[in-house]
Order: sequence, then C-alpha cells, then structure tokens
Amino acid sequence: MQVSVENTSALERRMTIAVPAERVENEVNKRLQQTAKRAKVAGFRPGKVPMSVIRQRFEADARQEAFGDLVQASFYEAIVEQKLNPAGAPAVEPKSFEKGKDLEFVAIFEVFPEFTVAGFESIAVERLSAEVADADLDNMLEVLRKQNTRFEAVERAAANDDQVNIDFVGKVDGEVFAGGSAKGTQLVLGSGRMIPGFEDGLVGAKAGEERVVNVTFPEDYQNLDLAGKAAEFTITVNSVSAPVLPELNEAFFAQFGIKESTLEGFRAEVRKNMERELRQAIKTKVKNQVMDGLLAANPVEVPKALLENEVNRLRVQAVQQFGGNIKPEQLPAELFEEQAKRRVVLGLIVAEVVKQFELKPDEAEVRKMIEEMASAYQEPEQVVAWYYKNDQQLNEVRSVVLEEQVVDTVLQKATVTDKSVSYEEAVKPAQAAADAE
Repeated sequence: MQVSVENTSALERRMTIAVPAERVENEVNKRLQQTAKRAKVAGFRPGKVPMSVIRQRFEADARQEAFGDLVQASFYEAIVEQKLNPAGAPAVEPKSFEKGKDLEFVAIFEVFPEFTVAGFESIAVERLSAEVADADLDNMLEVLRKQNTRFEAVERAAANDDQVNIDFVGKVDGEVFAGGSAKGTQLVLGSGRMIPGFEDGLVGAKAGEERVVNVTFPEDYQNLDLAGKAAEFTITVNSVSAPVLPELNEAFFAQFGIKESTLEGFRAEVRKNMERELRQAIKTKVKNQVMDGLLAANPVEVPKALLENEVNRLRVQAVQQFGGNIKPEQLPAELFEEQAKRRVVLGLIVAEVVKQFELKPDEAEVRKMIEEMASAYQEPEQVVAWYYKNDQQLNEVRSVVLEEQVVDTVLQKATVTDKSVSYEEAVKPAQAAADAE
C-alpha cells in the first residue's frame, strides 16, 4: 500500500492512498464466494450456482462493498503508519477503482493540534477564603422563611411587599392593546414584575378601589410595538393581602427534608449546606481563573470538525432546556460558536496537561467527592453505593476530580494571592461581583 500526505493547512491533511489491485480482487472474490453459498438463482440449487453466473449478477455489488471496506481499513492503516491523529471523519474522493487496477483515493481530514501547554507562571489567581458567620446563617434563615411566605387578607391600604389581586385594562393612544389586560392577577408590590411605575401606582390602594396609572414602556421593551410608548392602565384592586413569615418550628424544618425538631439542629444542617456551597463557590472561582489563564497563555487552533460537533451539542442542549417545536439544526450556529470554541480549546489544553504531567484520577479524592455530594441526602450511604455501581456516573466524577488535579497542578506554578472576604462575596457569581464593582 502506497501512502503520501500533504499538509494543506496547519491542521488539514490530504492523504493519497493506493491499495494494490491484488488486494482489491481478493476482497471482491471473497464476497462473491460468500454470495455463492447463499444466492438463489432460478434453475440452480442453492450453493450450486456457477461462479460465472455469480460474477455476472453480483460482481458490481461485491466490488462496491469491497470499495467501502477497503477505504475504511486502508485509511486506518495509513494513519497508524503515518502517526496521524484525525480530529474527525475524512472526506473521501475516489481517484481510481477500475477492475484489475490499484484502488486509489484521497482522504481529506483534520488532525488534532500538537502543542505543549506553557505559561503557567503568567497566570494570576485570586483565591478567596471565607467563613459562615452567625449573621450569614441568620440571613439565610430569613431567606428560607421569605421563600415560604404566605399571604393573608387585610382591610388596610396596600404597601410594598403586600400581595394584591387585580383586574386591569391597558391602553396606548386610547386603544386597548394585545396582552395589556388581565383578570385576577396576583401581584406582590415592589417585586418589579411589572413595568416601572405600575406597582408604585398601587401603593396605598384598598380592596374595591379603582385606580388609573400612567406609565411609559421602557425603550428596550421586548415588544417593539410598545417600546417607549406612554400607556394608561385602569386597575381594579380586588383584595390586599399582607405577607406572613412562617415560624421556625418542626413543621417548617420538615419542608426541607430535615428531621431535626429543634432550631439548633436545623441551624446546624443549614450551616453545613452553606459551608458546602461556600467550598464549591471558591473552588469554581479558582478554576475559572485558571482556565482563563490557560486560554490566554495557550492559543490553540481548533479543528473545524471538533468545533462543529460542539456547536451541535450546544444546539441540542438549548432545545432540551428551552423546549418548543424547533429542531437543533434550525438554531443559528453563530449563537454557539464562541462558547463551543472555548469548550473545545479548554478540552484540548486540559487533556494535554493531563498527558504532560501523567495525571490520573486520585481515587481517594473520588471517594471524598462522592461522599460530599451524598451528604446532602437523607441516606448518604445508599447514594455512595449507587455511584460505585454505575460506571458512567463514577467516571463522570473521576473526570471532575482529574480536572481539579489539573487546576492544582497549575496553581503550583501560578501566582496565587489569598484574600479573605465575607461569605456573601465569596458565593456571589463572578459576573455579578464584577458588575457590582
């Protein structure tokens, strides 16, 4: 077999392969002999059909089958011989496939980029540290209570945080507009659910009262027909209800699947969950900084095949998340290209770090991570056992642990600054923290 390889770009390879005619004919004859054993031809008993008849009737199909199998087999042999690492399936262009002659074809494909991960010393990481203070715990308990707020009807005027039941009709330029009217709507004043000015206009209203509220739709309103326009809403208040926070008692604790009957026990469980969330938030922020640093220090050309596969994977995820009667391929590829490129490049870089430093998942850390996740359930031992009985889930945890080992490897060489912050700052998402600054 003759093989020649041309580099048509940094990653694309054009490989020409010639398979000897003798090998081709052997493959064709092998298929014809197999066909002869089972072929049913009128006038002949099964298995007794002359080869001349078999060849006349079935040689074209046998030759086509041989072509497909030989292309696949010889391509694999060629990339092993040439020590190439394809990043996707090849595009095959037949050159010659005539009886009695060598089979020749061209395979065009991309290879994985070859590089060494460098620049660890240039990566700067700010590693946060924080504790769950009693005040943080108290705030969390209040958040949990507010999330379970119930409303009770009152006979007074509505104030912010009250819930009102309303009917309303909206008009623009004196005409009722689509989607601007509703009956029996429950609205918590101050929630920001309605356009600016709508909720403010109901503060001080009582049950049975009708109010006319004038507002202006924001310039960036999602309905472009209404954006920036003045509107008048006639609103009837059906009822006013005040918020009532639940008591911190056994019934409340049970809503969270916690068996503790005392406030002290409940606080301990909540603190444990907050500390777990804190550890994960800090770990995630460190990891993101490390990955950003690796990306900046290691520009890598991305194989188109890998990028396309990742774009398609993100399309499917988007459809699964948002639903609707839309097919993944209907979503524009450019919506996902930036995210897909980041994922692919990071995947290549992380894999190369694993290779360079000969990293393997630390099974003790795997067990620790599983036990940490299991601790959030009522029967942690059963959860741990479930992971170790399911290879797919177990391997997913191993992948996460291996990625953490990559982060630790980078941190040993990076410039790391430790910073003590509050619990709230530590768990705040990175983008939200940047926006606040």
